[in-house]
Amino acid sequence: MCGIAGWIDWEENVSLQEQTMKNMANSLIPRGPDAEGLWLSSHAAFAHRRLIVVDPAGGVQPMLRKRGNETYVMVYNGELYNTNDLRSELEAKGHRFESTSDTEVLLVSYIEWGKECVNYLNGIFAFGIWREEKKDLFMARDRMGVKPLFFTAQESRIIFGSEIKALLAHPDVMPVIKTEGLAEIFALGPGRTPGKGVFHGIEELLPGHCLYFSQNGWKTYPYWSLKSKPHEDDLDTTIATIKELVVDSIKRQLVADVPVATFLSGGLDSSAITGVAANTFAEEGKGPLHTFSVDYVDNDVHFRPNEFQPNPDAPFVKVMSDAFQTIHHGYFFDTPQLFDSLRIATQARDLPGMTDVDSSLYLFCKEIKKLATVTLSGECADEVFGGYPWFHRKESLEATTFPWTRNVKDRIQFYSGELLEAIKPEEYVGQRYKEALEEVDRLPGETEQDARIREIFYLNLTRWMPVLLDRKDRMSMAVGLEVRVPFCDHRIVEYMWNVPWSMKTYSGREKGILRHALRGILPDEIITRKKSPYPKTHNPSYLASVREGVLDILSDANSPVLPFFDQKALRSFAERKDLRDLHMPWFGQLMNVPQFFAYVIQVNQWLKDYHIRIV
Repeated sequence: MCGIAGWIDWEENVSLQEQTMKNMANSLIPRGPDAEGLWLSSHAAFAHRRLIVVDPAGGVQPMLRKRGNETYVMVYNGELYNTNDLRSELEAKGHRFESTSDTEVLLVSYIEWGKECVNYLNGIFAFGIWREEKKDLFMARDRMGVKPLFFTAQESRIIFGSEIKALLAHPDVMPVIKTEGLAEIFALGPGRTPGKGVFHGIEELLPGHCLYFSQNGWKTYPYWSLKSKPHEDDLDTTIATIKELVVDSIKRQLVADVPVATFLSGGLDSSAITGVAANTFAEEGKGPLHTFSVDYVDNDVHFRPNEFQPNPDAPFVKVMSDAFQTIHHGYFFDTPQLFDSLRIATQARDLPGMTDVDSSLYLFCKEIKKLATVTLSGECADEVFGGYPWFHRKESLEATTFPWTRNVKDRIQFYSGELLEAIKPEEYVGQRYKEALEEVDRLPGETEQDARIREIFYLNLTRWMPVLLDRKDRMSMAVGLEVRVPFCDHRIVEYMWNVPWSMKTYSGREKGILRHALRGILPDEIITRKKSPYPKTHNPSYLASVREGVLDILSDANSPVLPFFDQKALRSFAERKDLRDLHMPWFGQLMNVPQFFAYVIQVNQWLKDYHIRIV
């Protein structure tokens, strides 16, 4: 994994802009702590920060390759999981390789297949390739959007980078927020509309899309999308196919020249990855697998089971670690660490995020990095297989908005009249919801229920999953840890998209068909465990800390967030004595009253640290 940046300009001689490119690269040092690379010509400049995972000597970037009279230059962030397959196919076509790196395989794939190369790739990636003689730029992002890529197009030039901070390191890219950006922060946040970079003029290349830029202008276009069609496999074939795809995806993602480990919560998804990884290690004669879990100081005392978090992780983690003889590492974080890391988490995302859900992951990844460079995580299985409560609840299925923002009124009751008038939050969310549904590829003849379930899956895959992928990428890469997500393999996503709901809920369980496919791999206690999300702190000291943080903001007349809130209403709410007993899930199932206060703190810090100008 790495950080990339680039600047293509038809009017300015960017070969003279080495310092600017270094500044952009330096902003991405956490993503790539191991090496830096620069390449400059009159119209194009690339910068790269490298985290070495495969072929330390052969994967140096920017990577140059010549074919005939054409010079190709590439910067790339990601991993290809079908590198060996592609290399063999390209060698059969006469290509020769100087390294074992996936970087070289990707560049040669473009040389051979041009823009069609993306259709051959299995992996997570964001890259840019410049043809020096033809003077054009080709960029692409993986199908699920696991790896980020932002850009700004300004008349005769394009500036791009792995993170927004790389663009803001360019002197001509300003931290400006307009009304739409405010709506993204205060109505949809910590979610984002696909393609929106929140900052004015900054866009995100959509998942499964390419960008082409030449002297004739620029355009983006999709190379992949979800296609609806009848599912023709019977139940037994479907279960066998799912097992084969999941196991193959996990095995492919274990390849690295550095230590590989897994996240382990004791839930179905992380356990599936851990079980397959541990078995593969044993088959290949490798040492025992290292596994990692996260929890919080005094959660054993303060944990309160609820419909979203029915039980703690620790007992199930032990079941898995014992069953597969892993070397397990459990980390516990306390309130001061979570609170103090809110700022770091905001800077890692470049935006206010999922508050302590982010900061705890940052702290967790920081500890893991001491022992491993690559980890595998169970992200996205719930979106792909239908694990979330909102797939199964009448009120969510009948809602006319995103399932995770049904309670938008809970948050906007504290906004100032000026902000409400400017962004019209309920209308904004409603419009974004409508746009999302218009994208769904319908299947003629589906029942009303099946059509609605397909809509819910689409919303999850394209609007909810990116929030978690952003979180996982930014928090892990902030400490130079590469996290792979096997359930995001596009082959799994494509297949499951058309599996009917009656099969997905086999045996009447959420993710029932996945549970059945994993029988024989995992212990029964894990197969039957009810879904439990990423753990959060239940310590009342965290609520007390973020509450005091908000009251401090309200007491400081210079707090930049104040104009956006009804200060009297917010203060009255923060001073209530019954806050711990209130249930206010304002974004998904993990964001409640403490996270609302923490989000206010993050927005305030973001406005300060990024010197945001509202226009």
